[in-house]
Amino acid sequence: MTTTFFLVRHAAHDNLGSFLAGRMSGIGLGPAGQEQAARVGQRLVREKIDDVYTSPQERTRQTATAITEACRLDPPQINNALDEVDFGTWTGRSFVDLNRDVQWQRWNALRGLARAPGGEHMLDVQHRVVALIESLAGNRRGRRIVLVSHGDVIKAAVTYVLCSPLDAWARLDVAPGSVTVLIVGDWGAKIAALNEVVS
Repeated sequence: MTTTFFLVRHAAHDNLGSFLAGRMSGIGLGPAGQEQAARVGQRLVREKIDDVYTSPQERTRQTATAITEACRLDPPQINNALDEVDFGTWTGRSFVDLNRDVQWQRWNALRGLARAPGGEHMLDVQHRVVALIESLAGNRRGRRIVLVSHGDVIKAAVTYVLCSPLDAWARLDVAPGSVTVLIVGDWGAKIAALNEVVS
């Protein structure tokens, strides 16, 4: 018996791409993001979802709520294993500024070795999200589960399943509001779909 996971990146917030939001408070979805989240919810209706878990960040909780409302499910369950990467002192800095930072350049070239200053190592991120997936797959066999998280967290899970190094993150696209499907069974795990962008 398999467990199917729908890894959903939160819908886009208004300033996506301009600064590193990380775990900053007050980063919610604007009207466009709310519409995108509603489309993701409608897309998942046909999947007969059983449970929805979400990162504690506001933008993910809003996206997850749109999914539970569309699928007529109980409110999403918050799980810290799905939280955004702790970017430490980089949190809130503009990408223009970060791109001049040697430590940021090293982080993007060597995700498997580098650590965000004052924050997390990507191996820690990968460990927490994979541990959650393994736990849910063991305890909720046969269920269809949505995990609403963040781009780098989803990439960490995907690279693990593909037996790829974390440094391969840049070869994967995980767009805002996208759906990636992961199936786990006694035989192992596989990626059934990657970065389905809901239009």
